[in-house]
Amino acid sequence: MIVSNTSYLNNQIRALPGEGFDGVVRISTGGHYGSGALLFDGQAILTAAHTLTTSPGVAATSASVYFETVEGTVSVTATNISVIPSYDPINDNNDLALIWLPSSAAVKADRYDIYRNSNEIGQSLTLAGYGAPGSGNSGVDAQYTGVPLRIKGENLADADAGTLKAKLGGVMGWSPTPGTQLVSDFDNGSTAQDALGRLIGNIDPGLGTKEGMITPGDSGGPAFIDGHVAGIASYTASMSTRASHPDLDNTSNSSFGELEFWQRVSAYQQWIDQSLRSHYPDAPATPEDVQKVITEGNSGTSYVYFLVQYNGERTTPDALLSIDYSTRNGSAVSGSDYISASGTLRLYPGENQAVIPVELIGDTIPEPTEVFYLDVTNPVGGTFADNATTLTAMRTILDNDGWIL
Repeated sequence: MIVSNTSYLNNQIRALPGEGFDGVVRISTGGHYGSGALLFDGQAILTAAHTLTTSPGVAATSASVYFETVEGTVSVTATNISVIPSYDPINDNNDLALIWLPSSAAVKADRYDIYRNSNEIGQSLTLAGYGAPGSGNSGVDAQYTGVPLRIKGENLADADAGTLKAKLGGVMGWSPTPGTQLVSDFDNGSTAQDALGRLIGNIDPGLGTKEGMITPGDSGGPAFIDGHVAGIASYTASMSTRASHPDLDNTSNSSFGELEFWQRVSAYQQWIDQSLRSHYPDAPATPEDVQKVITEGNSGTSYVYFLVQYNGERTTPDALLSIDYSTRNGSAVSGSDYISASGTLRLYPGENQAVIPVELIGDTIPEPTEVFYLDVTNPVGGTFADNATTLTAMRTILDNDGWIL
């Protein structure tokens, strides 16, 4: 990634361990690499489809996933890869894929929920990835041969790529599906390099030294809004018309005046959610299947499930239902006994129930029996029984490490 004119040797633009980016990973497969983000279940990596396809329509059979956390760098080999069936490499549409790790990621790896609202345009994006470094004035540093660096930057979600296509027509040689891609330009504060200002009248001088631009190796990396994955880095473009040539050097190398495109995660949340749900091991299907008392385990993490069911009538068959949820400490404490979880669970057309997984942290330290809670609020599409505002469920963690005196 390139961040304005700031040198990649400056730690201020490095996404260093412990800064909230330890779930942003590097992915290597087929002799090239990209980036990705660990999702809220602790096992699935969201990335770009083109980083995991060996040829059109053929997904790679394995990938190496590198985690860089406060505990060091580790590599995990994953063989369970799913490319979204509608991936369209000709138009760069639906450029998403999921990688499932063979077991849950290390506890110190950050987990991220996805951004679910459709109000991304105009909002600030925080970018992170392992793309090749360089500078805005000269683009990618072709001479860099050092280790891959995790770099962070910022940009604005300036427009929907479909809007860009509608205004430029044939000047844009591909056709993004409206509503599914975000586009940002790489500004240096100059009107001359304000690409979207010059091309479609969307004027903005940029974010100064924080302004970021994706490069090769950032593909699949996340763009965050409020800590949620709102975009997945997909591709860049150098565009011009007869009257406007915003690219600083007229070369497609991630220099000032170019455009970066992101798959809009909110448009794909159903595929992401339902793909994750289909991979949860031993998830309960009925209330009788739910385990409310769970043995802790000795290492890593294991799932405890909360089953959410809807028993009402939808206003229309395609209506979406949702609730917000958040874990809460009891005698069990997040970070040492379980990994805190919060977000929104949606039930899509044809669904009347789904599970919320929470990861329990295993260890070999003798502890008493402990409990924690999950609070469910803000029902959309229905109400809670007796018009309650919050529903709460409890889970009990049984220690298996010896006696406490």
